Amino acid sequence: MLSRRVPDLIALQLLLAVRSEGSLALAGTAMGMTQQAASLRIKAMETQIGVPLVVRSTHGSTLTPAGALVAGWATPVVAAADRLDAGVASLTNTRDAHLRIAASLTVAEHLAPRWFLALRDGQLRAGQQPTSLEMITTNSEGVIRAVLEGTADLGFVEGPGEPRKVRSVVVGHDHLVVVVAPGHRWARSGRAIGPVELAGTALVSREPGSGTREAFTKALRSRLPAGAEMSPPAIELASAAAVRAAIATGTAPGAMSALAVADDLALGRLVEVPVAELDLRRELRAVWLTSRQPPPGPARDLVAVAARSATALADRRGLPTSALRRPRTSARLGS
Repeated sequence: MLSRRVPDLIALQLLLAVRSEGSLALAGTAMGMTQQAASLRIKAMETQIGVPLVVRSTHGSTLTPAGALVAGWATPVVAAADRLDAGVASLTNTRDAHLRIAASLTVAEHLAPRWFLALRDGQLRAGQQPTSLEMITTNSEGVIRAVLEGTADLGFVEGPGEPRKVRSVVVGHDHLVVVVAPGHRWARSGRAIGPVELAGTALVSREPGSGTREAFTKALRSRLPAGAEMSPPAIELASAAAVRAAIATGTAPGAMSALAVADDLALGRLVEVPVAELDLRRELRAVWLTSRQPPPGPARDLVAVAARSATALADRRGLPTSALRRPRTSARLGS
């Protein structure tokens, strides 16, 4: 630890400015402070070191022999601090220049593009260089893994609850719907399907690790009687597009994000089946490592953009937005 005799960098810079300018007033101006503030700073440094450093006169200010010695020692210290400052600035510039994002399929296909455009527009309006964005698309389990392994600076997942081992904040909400081909018997009946019948039906499903599959399974299991089993999937597929196509061709029913099937429902390619007793809402979360808040810079800005966008989308759909306007940050880290 340095002793208490060592002045801070601002005081050392001021002493060097007195040496170069020959005046406390001019040195203060160069440092962005008044003559009075500069004089008080020099006096405090003299008290701290224990010797006079500056001789004041009506013709200006000069350094005492001790002041000249201290200024000589301070010169490489201030130069090193300048290099440190420039290095830290370069790290910040590098951080702001490129952002690696991992996103679950629903987020990547239906939400992330508008978030990226909004981030870019905001940066351009602020006179900033737009950040280069690199996105990998995977399931929610893969997003968490990318963040933990450091191959993504920020991730977006969908799921029924708070992911472990990472920090997270809710940026929006989504809900799942059970859909079938127009010719399926559930589409013709018009009745609501209960949890037991749904669990006993082989469904078109996403692969293990998918946030959609996890959310649907958790919601369904919570409403099944003790001992009830779920049928294995009719088929497991690795993308929302493949699941949607399989359902549309009549392979089996399936549960998908309402965002993913909005066009198909509107055009009649798929039919939504009412489901009784199931809460199929889920949270959309941003995830990252270490700090309580998202990493500063474009990552934090993108999280804010996502939350604002989700709120606006909910407002347009007439959905409640209280949970969106006050996103909850999770500080929990898993073991």
